[in-house]
Amino acid sequence: MTYFTDDRKPATRASHAGQKREYYAYFAVIFAATLPLSILTWCLTAARRMELPASGPVKSAWSQAQIITPRIFSA
Repeated sequence: MTYFTDDRKPATRASHAGQKREYYAYFAVIFAATLPLSILTWCLTAARRMELPASGPVKSAWSQAQIITPRIFSA
């Protein structure tokens, strides 16, 4: 027989807020790590083609961080 009267409270928003803070912390670290390489790649592409690439280095680093961070959390 199952015991249905449990005094434990359901999960609160604190655990969700903690995960969200952790996600943003990882995102910031990954973004900071990918930004210098994105700037270098952007400069080399601009020098090679003699025109500015369509997306800037910040957008490129941001998209890389958006790809990498969820993969860390799904592992």
